[in-house]
Amino acid sequence: MHRPAESTEFQTQASIEAALKQIWGYSDFRPPQGEIVQCLLEQRDALIIMPTGGGKSICFQLPALLQTGLTLVVSPLVALMENQVQELWERHPSFRQSVASLHSELPKQQRRQTLWALENQKLRLLYLSPETLLSPSVWEKLCHSSLKLNGLILDEAHCLAQWGDTFRPAYFRLGAVRSQLLKCKSEASQIAIAAFTATADPQVQQTIQRILQLHDPKVFRLNPYRSNLNLKVQVVWTPRGRRQQLLKFIQSHGNQAGLVYVRTRRDSETLAEWLSQQGYRTAAYHAGLSPEERRQIESHWISDVIQFVVCTCAFGMGINKPNVRWVAHFHAPCLLSEYVQEVGRAGRDGKPATALTLISETTGWLDSEDKQRWQFFENQTRKQQQMAQQLAKKIPPQGDVQTVSRQFQDGVLALSWLHGAGQLQWQGPFHYVLTSPTKGTLLAKSNTEASRQMAQYLKTRDCRWKFLLNAFGFSEEGKSFRCGHCDNCP
Repeated sequence: MHRPAESTEFQTQASIEAALKQIWGYSDFRPPQGEIVQCLLEQRDALIIMPTGGGKSICFQLPALLQTGLTLVVSPLVALMENQVQELWERHPSFRQSVASLHSELPKQQRRQTLWALENQKLRLLYLSPETLLSPSVWEKLCHSSLKLNGLILDEAHCLAQWGDTFRPAYFRLGAVRSQLLKCKSEASQIAIAAFTATADPQVQQTIQRILQLHDPKVFRLNPYRSNLNLKVQVVWTPRGRRQQLLKFIQSHGNQAGLVYVRTRRDSETLAEWLSQQGYRTAAYHAGLSPEERRQIESHWISDVIQFVVCTCAFGMGINKPNVRWVAHFHAPCLLSEYVQEVGRAGRDGKPATALTLISETTGWLDSEDKQRWQFFENQTRKQQQMAQQLAKKIPPQGDVQTVSRQFQDGVLALSWLHGAGQLQWQGPFHYVLTSPTKGTLLAKSNTEASRQMAQYLKTRDCRWKFLLNAFGFSEEGKSFRCGHCDNCP
């Protein structure tokens, strides 16, 4: 693909649209894609909330490919990185030299090649996890004074709020990345930060902006409503009844592609085995599988070798299969943001799709699994609070991540929790200083409240899409809304 020496030559509406046509084959943007692309080309910070299947990736890929210099895309899952990189490679041969990913599952030779390309400024788009971004071998190269960095994109940004104080503490250190990198660059350097997600309620939006230290971001918000997606919740009374209702739901969809979500690895394996015995082409998918096993299952599902996957939340983000006609939650997720992400796998082609969630009756006398899961979630939150507060009494008032991680088990996780609670500031991505507590323990509260909000959604008798619109901050649209196609609407 021909490129001029300077990216400014591309920054006219006509040339942007020409690149869209040449790379993706689209004549026009879908609103507000064009405005987002222009915003990123102007190197402004941005927060973008668009529904699943809304075309978020084009919004940051196109500006990155039009500019000289490097754009970093921080992504939570290997499958998500690989899917987006592979799609770009297939669109144009030259992207194999300018678009790459870095993650723990890469063969050593490929990793060496990508690091060489990074060091020699051959890349325009580099996908990597927060942990890889902050690894010594990568960070050292990013800090090189001659490397031009245009922007930092946080894809699936809700993961920052959802996981940053639990098991992905590197997310909370991302806010210190820009200022630290700019210290290594020329005075004229700018690094814009843009956060993209399909699911962020007003509180999560605030958390993203605060943690990433966004500078007067331009906010683009589209509501999550999908007119082709029918939402249903069904009460089951016993474990056997839960299985039978799932089986009945799958049978009603014939050979159509779908997904079954469960909450634990064990559940995915036992349920997949049982459904295989019923004659279905399926497989269990969870984080405990090897990279090769996960890629094979993803490939088999996309190519319809298997009809559906019985999976944990480790599956779904970034795997583009348009013809998914149904999603079943064998167990409900604890967070509404997880729910919206997971049901959003269905109907990405715009055709009708159904999402069913099975829940225990309220008392849990005959099926206590759901109640136990909610209690476990809240107990884990409390344990993390206690662990972090205990550590705060032992660690030095200022220090570095590596020292704390060597001296204390779960030390890095505790630092992240203290940051979320307003009791710690990052002085760069690797050094911290403890501060006086600010108002409340924000993230602990938000996660507990979010789990209660999910419980309210499952029990509501109102239009389910109306509930979701209100929950995600679209109260005006939700005022008198009735979708007419959920189980609560006539």
